[in-house]
Parts: sequence; C-alpha cells; structure tokens
Amino acid sequence: MFQKELDLRVPRDNFYHCLVTAAHQFHNREADDTRYLLAGYPWFKCRARDTFISLPGLTLAIDEADYFELVMNTAERGLREFMKGDPLSVKIYEMDQPDVPLWAVWAIQQYAKYVGRDRAFDMYGKLLQDIIVYIKDGGHPNLRLDDNGLLYADGKEKAITWMNSKANGKPVVPRSGYIVEFNALWYNAVKFCALMAAEKGDVKGAGVLEELAAKTKKSFVDTFVNEYGYLLDYVDGNMMDWSVRPNQIFAVALDYSPLNQQQMKSVVDICTRELLTPKGLRSLSPKSGGYNPMYVGPQTQRDYAYHQGTAWPWLGGFYMEACLKLYKRSRLSFIERQMVGYEDEMDYHAIGTISELFDGNPPFHGRGAMSFAMNVAEILRTMKLLEKYSYQK
Repeated sequence: MFQKELDLRVPRDNFYHCLVTAAHQFHNREADDTRYLLAGYPWFKCRARDTFISLPGLTLAIDEADYFELVMNTAERGLREFMKGDPLSVKIYEMDQPDVPLWAVWAIQQYAKYVGRDRAFDMYGKLLQDIIVYIKDGGHPNLRLDDNGLLYADGKEKAITWMNSKANGKPVVPRSGYIVEFNALWYNAVKFCALMAAEKGDVKGAGVLEELAAKTKKSFVDTFVNEYGYLLDYVDGNMMDWSVRPNQIFAVALDYSPLNQQQMKSVVDICTRELLTPKGLRSLSPKSGGYNPMYVGPQTQRDYAYHQGTAWPWLGGFYMEACLKLYKRSRLSFIERQMVGYEDEMDYHAIGTISELFDGNPPFHGRGAMSFAMNVAEILRTMKLLEKYSYQK
C-alpha cells in the first residue's frame, strides 16, 4: 500500500514536476461522473471562464486527455443547462459571463490538436454547433451578434470580462460594447467550426460560417486597429478605449487571427515594450492613464489596482504562443529566458506553485491567492509549445 501511494506521487524535484503537482491540486471530484477544476487556493471555487482557460494546460499539456474529457463533460452539462435557461445541476459559477461559450470552443480546439479533429468532433461536435447557433440566434442575454459580424456585450454596470474587479458596486474597468478578446475569440470559433463542418461534409454549413468569418474579420480590423499599431481595448458607440492592455494579444495568439502579419507583429511589439514583465503581461501599460502596479493596501485600494498594472502569468502564456506563432524557433531562447521568472517562484511566495498575480513593477512580488489555476495551466501549456517548436526543423 505504501509503495502504491508512493508511486502515484509526482516528485517535486524540478520546475515541471512542481507544476504537475500543482495542476493535480486543482482537481475536485463530487461524484463518479462529476469533475471540476478549482480556480485557485485558498478561496476560489470553480468558475466557468477559469475552467475552460485552464483545462488544456492542466490536462493536455501533461498528457492527461482522459481528465480533460471528465471535466469537459461536467462543464458541458452546465453550459447546456445555461443555454436552455435551466437551473444548473453543477457547481460551476459565473456561467452567465458572455465569453464563456467562446472559451469552451477554444478549449475544444486545443483538445482537437491533441487527439485529432475526428475524435474531437465525435466528442464535442454537437456542442460546437449548438454554441454557434446559440450565439447567432441571440440566445445569450448579454451577447448580441450585430450585422457587421461583431459581438456586442453590455458591461457598463456589471463586470463581464476577466477584468472583473468592483469598487462601490461598479466595475473598476467598465469594458463594454465591442470587446477586443470577445471578438478575437468569436472569429477564431467561427473559423474553427467552419473547418470542422467542411471536414464532415457539411459544405453548405461551412460556407455560411466562412462568409460570417469574412465579415467579422473586416469589421474587427476596421473597429480595433488604430493608427498607432495596436488594438483598442473596447469600442462602445463613440467611446473608444485607447488604453494599452494585454487583451489584444489574443487576436494574435489564437489559431485564427483577423489580423495580417504586419498587424500581428505590431501588437506583439507593443506588448513586449510596454506590458511584458518576468511574471507575465501587465494588465495596463505604465504609459496609460490610471496605471497602478502595486497590489497592496486595504481591500478597496487593491480592487482599484487589480487590473490596472498588475502582472498576470496566464496572459504571458498567450503572449509566448503569439511569439512562437510569428517567429517560430528564433524566439525559443527568448521564451526560455522568460520562463526563468516563473521558476524562481517555486521556492518563494507559495512553495511549488504560482501566485494569482504579481506587482507590475520590480521586484514583482507575488500577490493574491497563493495558487492560481490559469497561471499554472498556461505555463505548462507554454512548456508543451516549447517542446513542439524545439523539435520542428
């Protein structure tokens, strides 16, 4: 019995093994057919957006596709219940956030790259179709597909993105209207589902989706690309947020980008110059108004700083993916050096795992929850990407 338990343990003898152990600590089981991923320790529960963003890194990146399926099956149950307007039978919170279905498509896309598109379609093809129809038909109470192919969501009074801190009951960052990562995810989802439909012989359905994607692509560029070479964070009527924020990196990192090569390079360049730290991307550039990089002080002070300059490792994962996508092997050594900043944390703030966020200025102290699923997941996924590009000729 002792030897059996010992064999099941992952030794914390290197950076990778520490992260694998941390990944397993987010597992949560309630019944034989119900699996969750906790968003973090010590106070986070299971949150929908965090689940779908974390899932590929916490499972596929460490060759645990079976656990991906267990968690996804639980999450799919909750997502379908929400889309039908039924009470949720699963304990996954914040399922009503507008980008949750889009992140679900992204998670399935990562699964398809791991197991193959045929198996992914067999497992989740119907869910992909239902999500696209749900969004196109206006099923979500706070997500509207406009005639220009872009998604509109109202976040003026309630925080609806991952930048969800509140002060006096109002969002600190009231992102509303056409939100940059929502629409990058939407374009990626439509293109991916068009590919899946075409490969399964649904030529008509694929054609409809490709037509929609072309419209979304043009509108995305017209709406978000500005003359300074980066992307607006959100656009709501005449209101345009010119803050340099990391949400634009998704438009480069995702498999399908509405941007051309030069536009993608320009986005990566500004993220490198103004947002990159040894602990991930800052949530706001030091050159933008309201920069507040130190997550310290009483609760209200911390709420105002939460997404106003603090650094987040999970965003760094998408940044590194964007770099590899654009520059391939020539950026390997640069990204390997970036990973050192995370490895240093293994024996500093929380032993063997990664904190929720970090101060955006040196010395970049870890703050918030002592262990955060999305951060661990994206570092593991980056390791997998490094392995992939290292073996490419």
